[in-house]
Amino acid sequence: MDAAGAGKDATRKLARHAATLTYGALPPAAVELTKQCVLDTLGVTIGASSLSPEAKIVADYVRDLGGKPESTVLGFGGRAPAPWAVFANGSLGHMLDYDDLGGGHVSIATVPIALALAEKLGGVSGRDLITAIAVGADVMTRLSLAIRIPDWTMTEGWFATQLLGFIGGAATAGRLLGLDEDQMENALGIGFNQMSGSRQMAVGAATHLRSMQAGFSGQGAVLAAELARRGIIGSKEILEGRYGLFKTYVRTHSPDWDAIVGGLGTRFPLVDTHGFKIWPACGYTRPTNAAVLQLRREFNLQPQDVESITVVGGTRATQLLSEPLDRKRRPRESIDGKYSIPFTTAVMMVKGNVTLLDYTDQGLRDPAVLAMADRVDYRPEGSFPAVVGGGSSVSRPTVEIRTKGGKLHARKAEHLPGDPKQPVQREFLEAKFRDCVSFSAKAIPGRNVERAVGMIRELENAADATAIVRLLA
Repeated sequence: MDAAGAGKDATRKLARHAATLTYGALPPAAVELTKQCVLDTLGVTIGASSLSPEAKIVADYVRDLGGKPESTVLGFGGRAPAPWAVFANGSLGHMLDYDDLGGGHVSIATVPIALALAEKLGGVSGRDLITAIAVGADVMTRLSLAIRIPDWTMTEGWFATQLLGFIGGAATAGRLLGLDEDQMENALGIGFNQMSGSRQMAVGAATHLRSMQAGFSGQGAVLAAELARRGIIGSKEILEGRYGLFKTYVRTHSPDWDAIVGGLGTRFPLVDTHGFKIWPACGYTRPTNAAVLQLRREFNLQPQDVESITVVGGTRATQLLSEPLDRKRRPRESIDGKYSIPFTTAVMMVKGNVTLLDYTDQGLRDPAVLAMADRVDYRPEGSFPAVVGGGSSVSRPTVEIRTKGGKLHARKAEHLPGDPKQPVQREFLEAKFRDCVSFSAKAIPGRNVERAVGMIRELENAADATAIVRLLA
């Protein structure tokens, strides 16, 4: 519906929410989740600095630009103007494809912005940092949940992280800069006018761009908020307008307006939809990983027992990550392996886990994994399920493992590790953080790592939130 209907003033309401939300309004679950997002995002960003070949290219480019030394480039050290530090850190945040899930990758679209601007501004408390991240993640999640088109990022051809990150990121940046309601509306409008994120960047030689989604949106979000603070007027009615987000980009006239504006300040849907990755690969590999792991444990299956593995059905994304089989079985680069169900399924079957090392050059050439990948096939199952999002078990693929003894075992994962119904513990995220930062291009002393873990655990009590960044710089 347009501005005269259920969506009337939706943009204004969202801007008011972003400008006025206070730390005291956040439920304890949202505070704890936000702290975990900070920990997780810092870890995967720093880890990419040595594990992703494109990381150094991006960091070197930002360094060579020069400019005011406002914010830290994570993993490499050195400082850059805040928008460029966000471009680098947001890009690195997705290079391992190990960052969180829910409404797109909300943390890499918000956390790098908050940390960079906090460094630039100085004196930002842990509570203010938490609030800014929480409101940006809330805005981004609400926009994603409002889209009722099944598998919309595939059918409509967008990356939610980048497309919605311009708005969610602008909300985070605007909250830290202290924008009022009018300025915040302008910031959202300026963010909207920079929107991009075509899925074409995931095709062929553009695979490096796939990891840079939040770099582009984060830089644009900082630009939007800074310009709004200086008085630039942004587009109005960017959600409900004739040429707004839903009609222009998503091509729907009936988003779920209640998902966008219902319970603002009292309902935080991120708490119920957010997930952390326990395996460093595309989220669409998680259902097959979980099913293989369940079969492996339940029947004590060993790699030598397996005659064939067939992935059946799922969503269109399942198919896209499974075909063409010859390419998916032999990924040439790390990001290709992370977007391959046959390869990642083979890793899980051979090793009983999937780790960062499995996507290094050595991991991609592991003969045992490649031999298993040759036994992995994909079979569609009629039409794809008419469900919204990938969270429903209805949309998940079934994994069939046929043994050399002739037995056929099949499972569909009901719950995925790291999701709200099967949450990971803080101890896991802290271990993941330590593992990731061990790959930092610039070595970080172990004592600093432990101090950073402790500070994030008690972030709401920090007088200066950027002390964490200084420990890891």
